[in-house]
Amino acid sequence: MSLLLLFLGNGCIENDIPYPIVEGNILSIEVEGQCDADGNSSTQATINKTSRTVSLYIDDTANLSKLRIKKLTVSNNATLLPDSTVCNNYQKFPDHGFESLDELITSADTRVDFSEPVTFTLQTYQDYLWTIDVKQILNRSIILENQIGQAIIDDASRNVVIYVAQGQPLNKIKVSSFNLGGSNGTVVPDPTAGETFDFSKPVTFFVSMAYEEVSYKWTVYVYHAEGTTATTASSFPMTTRASLWGDIQSGKTPVVEYKKGSESSWSTLASSAVSVKGTAYTATIEGLTPDTRYDYRISVDGVPGTAQQFTTAPATPLTDGDFDNWHQNGKLWNPWSSDGESFWDTGNRGATTISDSNSVPTDETCNGSGKAALLESKYLVLKFAAGNIFTGKYLKTTGTNGVLSFGQPFSAFPSKLRVNYKCDVKDINRCGDEEYEYLKGRPDSCHIYIALTDWDEPREIRTRPSERQLFDYSDPAIIAFGQLIKGESVPNWTQHDIVLEYRRKNSTPKYIVVVASASKYGDFFAGGEGTKLWIDNFELIYE
Repeated sequence: MSLLLLFLGNGCIENDIPYPIVEGNILSIEVEGQCDADGNSSTQATINKTSRTVSLYIDDTANLSKLRIKKLTVSNNATLLPDSTVCNNYQKFPDHGFESLDELITSADTRVDFSEPVTFTLQTYQDYLWTIDVKQILNRSIILENQIGQAIIDDASRNVVIYVAQGQPLNKIKVSSFNLGGSNGTVVPDPTAGETFDFSKPVTFFVSMAYEEVSYKWTVYVYHAEGTTATTASSFPMTTRASLWGDIQSGKTPVVEYKKGSESSWSTLASSAVSVKGTAYTATIEGLTPDTRYDYRISVDGVPGTAQQFTTAPATPLTDGDFDNWHQNGKLWNPWSSDGESFWDTGNRGATTISDSNSVPTDETCNGSGKAALLESKYLVLKFAAGNIFTGKYLKTTGTNGVLSFGQPFSAFPSKLRVNYKCDVKDINRCGDEEYEYLKGRPDSCHIYIALTDWDEPREIRTRPSERQLFDYSDPAIIAFGQLIKGESVPNWTQHDIVLEYRRKNSTPKYIVVVASASKYGDFFAGGEGTKLWIDNFELIYE
């Protein structure tokens, strides 16, 4: 009996060994008709691993309610489970990621109804819930002869109101464009078929999208505008340039004039810097002086419009970009003076819980004076740690992992980050995350990047695997971004300009993020022991 009880007792032992944390992430996605926010062909999707969201756009050639996914790759061979209620055929939707439709079986069906955001579950040892949001760009374009301003298109009532110049006969209007169903839809009757079209009274059209069999009734009203012109003008100033845009009568050419507020004579912007499309124009004025008030006006047919004003943003310098100021508390080196305020910080506090600082000042500078920063990747008893420095603050240490705050307040528009650097790159021999084991034996990569964002507050960064939250290069809040990745040693001081690519127009930054790391994959505890990156005299360039 005792043996039986022992056997039964052993059979009740619970498995308390925790499952490893293996993230399931969407790495890439492509769909039919994919485009950018302006309707131009593009395979770019915004993938945010922090919020586990994907955003993308499609043009009017694709059916949003039966949108075919052409590519969907995931990390760690995660099982792919879409919402069954929105799949065209859930049983035939692949349960794994795929690079192309060609690698799937013939009967696979990847069509999904994206009329609303769709959830996908990625299963590893845990479930990761992702949301994919697809927006359709429908460019309804109408351009009539002597049209004033943009057509007023009401999708809800399916009514259109258009204004034309006083002298334009309503019963004989030449139609340049009439894409009520988008660029690939159909309109019956077709007002572009003849030389002119009669709009003297409201006209009914039947409109259908490219993929639709059903058509919808639309009513178009054309009226004479009050006055002969309706030119509008808006501006968005940056530091050394300004964007202008507005409406103009079709067939007219705007002339842009500008001057400093303190001057009396006007300069005329070159016609090559002005673009007209239908009844809208855009222009860019370059070579402006920072922090200066300017006047501008739009002239049509030799008649100047009302003068308006804008003030350019200042050319804000990068605080403490010379890396001359440091102070030490015990083993901890901090990149600011003991009586000053911090603009830069490092992950040293996490490193010094088990060893010495691996981001330190050095007399080995690019110009023989002051200090520079030496960032070194080390294996510190328990784990790999990459030498690093960043604009922001070190918040706290969780175990041996740091919690950081990325970003310092900033509202200017630099064109480049000029850096001085040299590096000694070793082969990768440490990989804390299994996902990066394939990197072993390859050269490490030193990494410097800059981002301008319009976050509402600084971004919290966590490297602890169970709560990892890293900087997302595809974050839609990034206005401009640039980076330098160096996978080979550079023994001598070298100057390099990191060009900022502005992803969004007419948006003002709120924060600047500049990060330098001896090992690009240091956030995943992967890199080469002994890889070193020296940096000095970082400078923002405004051109």
